[in-house]
Amino acid sequence: MFDLTPPQRKFLKAQAHSLKPVVMIGGNGLTDAVLKEAERALAAHELVKIRCLGDDRAAREAWLVEICARLDCAPVQHIGKILLVYKPAEEPRLALP
Repeated sequence: MFDLTPPQRKFLKAQAHSLKPVVMIGGNGLTDAVLKEAERALAAHELVKIRCLGDDRAAREAWLVEICARLDCAPVQHIGKILLVYKPAEEPRLALP
């Protein structure tokens, strides 16, 4: 897991505004299958929205930390039931400020 600067975070939030969630954490929580799908999505897109089902905010925060630790990505935002994570590709498509 790595840290983003505030200008980088702001840039990524703006880029993610029009994105649709491509990964969903369902009733079974953060499973290995969800992590594999998130890893595939990060490799393909760099910036990924993840939708969480359930009303437990603490669980969503824990999932965000676990996703970032296990997939070596950076947390960008947690707003409501949406998690936003970023992992640069080997040849980055998004030019961070």
